Amino acid sequence: MANLIRKENSLTDPQTIISYSAEETFSLGKKLAVLLDRGSIVALKGPLGAGKTCFAKGIISGLGVEEAVTSPTYTIVSEYRGFLKTKETVPVYHIDAYRLNCNEEFIDLGGEEIVFGNGISIIEWIERIPLFIVPGALLIDMEITKDDERIIRITTEGKK
Repeated sequence: MANLIRKENSLTDPQTIISYSAEETFSLGKKLAVLLDRGSIVALKGPLGAGKTCFAKGIISGLGVEEAVTSPTYTIVSEYRGFLKTKETVPVYHIDAYRLNCNEEFIDLGGEEIVFGNGISIIEWIERIPLFIVPGALLIDMEITKDDERIIRITTEGKK
Protein backbone atom coordinates (compact mmCIF):
# COMPACT_ATOMS: atom_id res chain seq x y z
CA MET A 1 0.00 0.00 0.00
CA ALA A 2 1.28 3.46 -0.91
CA ASN A 3 2.63 5.94 1.61
CA LEU A 4 -0.36 8.22 2.17
CA ILE A 5 1.22 10.75 4.51
CA ARG A 6 4.26 12.89 3.76
CA LYS A 7 6.59 14.26 6.44
CA GLU A 8 4.50 17.38 7.02
CA ASN A 9 1.36 15.29 7.61
CA SER A 10 -0.28 16.41 4.40
CA LEU A 11 -1.84 14.52 1.54
CA THR A 12 -0.03 14.10 -1.75
CA ASP A 13 -2.93 14.98 -4.06
CA PRO A 14 -4.17 13.11 -6.04
CA GLN A 15 -3.35 9.53 -5.09
CA THR A 16 -4.41 6.20 -6.50
CA ILE A 17 -3.94 3.23 -4.20
CA ILE A 18 -4.73 -0.43 -4.75
CA SER A 19 -6.04 -2.25 -1.70
CA TYR A 20 -5.84 -6.04 -1.79
CA SER A 21 -7.98 -6.73 1.28
CA ALA A 22 -10.52 -5.32 3.69
CA GLU A 23 -7.70 -5.08 6.25
CA GLU A 24 -5.66 -2.85 3.90
CA THR A 25 -8.71 -0.67 3.21
CA PHE A 26 -9.29 -0.29 6.96
CA SER A 27 -5.59 0.51 7.50
CA LEU A 28 -5.64 3.17 4.78
CA GLY A 29 -8.61 4.84 6.47
CA LYS A 30 -6.79 4.71 9.79
CA LYS A 31 -3.72 6.39 8.26
CA LEU A 32 -5.88 9.09 6.71
CA ALA A 33 -7.32 10.01 10.14
CA VAL A 34 -4.13 11.85 11.16
CA LEU A 35 -4.77 14.38 8.38
CA LEU A 36 -8.21 15.36 9.66
CA ASP A 37 -9.15 18.32 11.80
CA ARG A 38 -12.33 20.07 12.91
CA GLY A 39 -14.52 20.78 9.90
CA SER A 40 -12.97 18.02 7.76
CA ILE A 41 -15.27 16.28 5.31
CA VAL A 42 -14.42 12.88 3.86
CA ALA A 43 -16.72 12.11 0.92
CA LEU A 44 -16.88 8.43 -0.05
CA LYS A 45 -18.14 7.29 -3.44
CA GLY A 46 -18.34 3.84 -5.00
CA PRO A 47 -20.67 0.94 -5.71
CA LEU A 48 -22.21 -1.34 -3.11
CA GLY A 49 -19.49 -3.55 -1.64
CA ALA A 50 -16.61 -1.28 -2.64
CA GLY A 51 -15.40 -0.89 0.94
CA LYS A 52 -16.78 2.53 1.90
CA THR A 53 -17.90 1.39 5.37
CA CYS A 54 -14.63 -0.48 5.94
CA PHE A 55 -12.69 2.67 5.02
CA ALA A 56 -14.92 4.80 7.27
CA LYS A 57 -14.39 2.37 10.16
CA GLY A 58 -10.64 2.75 9.68
CA ILE A 59 -10.88 6.54 9.87
CA ILE A 60 -13.04 6.36 12.99
CA SER A 61 -10.61 3.91 14.61
CA GLY A 62 -7.72 6.20 13.66
CA LEU A 63 -9.49 8.99 15.52
CA GLY A 64 -9.33 6.94 18.71
CA VAL A 65 -12.91 5.68 18.82
CA GLU A 66 -12.91 2.30 20.55
CA GLU A 67 -16.62 1.43 20.44
CA ALA A 68 -18.03 -0.81 17.71
CA VAL A 69 -18.78 1.06 14.49
CA THR A 70 -21.65 -0.11 12.31
CA SER A 71 -23.05 1.21 9.06
CA PRO A 72 -25.57 3.99 9.75
CA THR A 73 -27.73 2.98 6.76
CA TYR A 74 -30.99 3.08 8.71
CA THR A 75 -30.12 5.82 11.18
CA ILE A 76 -28.37 7.91 8.48
CA VAL A 77 -26.04 9.55 11.05
CA SER A 78 -24.03 7.95 13.85
CA GLU A 79 -22.03 10.17 16.19
CA TYR A 80 -18.84 9.22 18.01
CA ARG A 81 -16.31 11.06 20.21
CA GLY A 82 -12.90 11.02 18.60
CA PHE A 83 -9.56 12.64 19.28
CA LEU A 84 -7.48 14.98 17.16
CA LYS A 85 -3.70 14.56 17.02
CA THR A 86 -3.60 17.26 19.73
CA LYS A 87 -5.60 14.83 21.97
CA GLU A 88 -8.51 17.29 21.91
CA THR A 89 -11.93 15.61 21.63
CA VAL A 90 -13.95 16.10 18.47
CA PRO A 91 -17.38 14.88 17.33
CA VAL A 92 -17.10 12.38 14.49
CA TYR A 93 -20.16 11.93 12.27
CA HIS A 94 -20.50 8.78 10.17
CA ILE A 95 -23.17 9.55 7.58
CA ASP A 96 -24.74 7.09 5.15
CA ALA A 97 -26.71 8.93 2.45
CA TYR A 98 -27.81 5.75 0.63
CA ARG A 99 -31.46 6.13 1.66
CA LEU A 100 -31.57 9.84 0.79
CA ASN A 101 -32.79 11.08 -2.58
CA CYS A 102 -31.45 14.62 -2.56
CA ASN A 103 -29.63 17.37 -0.71
CA GLU A 104 -32.89 18.77 0.69
CA GLU A 105 -33.72 15.54 2.54
CA PHE A 106 -30.39 15.69 4.38
CA ILE A 107 -30.77 19.41 5.06
CA ASP A 108 -34.22 18.71 6.56
CA LEU A 109 -32.54 16.23 8.95
CA GLY A 110 -30.12 18.92 10.16
CA GLY A 111 -27.34 17.93 7.77
CA GLU A 112 -25.93 21.42 7.34
CA GLU A 113 -25.46 21.85 11.09
CA ILE A 114 -23.74 18.48 11.31
CA VAL A 115 -21.40 18.71 8.31
CA PHE A 116 -20.58 22.41 8.55
CA GLY A 117 -20.22 22.33 12.34
CA ASN A 118 -17.18 21.76 14.49
CA GLY A 119 -16.72 18.04 13.92
CA ILE A 120 -15.37 15.60 11.36
CA SER A 121 -17.87 14.22 8.82
CA ILE A 122 -17.41 10.97 6.93
CA ILE A 123 -20.11 10.68 4.28
CA GLU A 124 -20.85 7.45 2.40
CA TRP A 125 -22.80 7.69 -0.87
CA ILE A 126 -21.83 11.36 -1.32
CA GLU A 127 -23.24 11.32 -4.85
CA ARG A 128 -26.73 11.38 -3.27
CA ILE A 129 -26.01 14.70 -1.50
CA PRO A 130 -23.46 16.45 -3.76
CA LEU A 131 -24.06 19.86 -2.14
CA PHE A 132 -21.77 18.63 0.64
CA ILE A 133 -18.77 18.21 -1.66
CA VAL A 134 -17.22 21.55 -0.77
CA PRO A 135 -13.73 23.02 -1.27
CA GLY A 136 -11.28 21.18 0.95
CA ALA A 137 -13.34 17.98 1.16
CA LEU A 138 -11.40 14.77 0.65
CA LEU A 139 -13.00 12.77 -2.16
CA ILE A 140 -12.48 9.01 -1.92
CA ASP A 141 -13.63 7.20 -5.06
CA MET A 142 -13.59 3.42 -4.68
CA GLU A 143 -13.79 0.91 -7.51
CA ILE A 144 -14.06 -2.89 -7.34
CA THR A 145 -11.66 -4.60 -9.74
CA LYS A 146 -11.55 -8.15 -8.34
CA ASP A 147 -13.07 -10.00 -5.37
CA ASP A 148 -10.81 -8.42 -2.75
CA GLU A 149 -9.03 -5.80 -4.86
CA ARG A 150 -10.10 -2.16 -4.80
CA ILE A 151 -8.79 0.92 -6.57
CA ILE A 152 -9.02 3.89 -4.21
CA ARG A 153 -8.59 7.35 -5.69
CA ILE A 154 -8.06 10.21 -3.24
CA THR A 155 -8.35 13.84 -4.29
CA THR A 156 -9.14 17.13 -2.60
CA GLU A 157 -12.06 19.21 -3.86
CA GLY A 158 -10.96 22.71 -4.81
CA LYS A 159 -8.96 24.65 -2.25
CA LYS A 160 -9.80 25.77 1.26
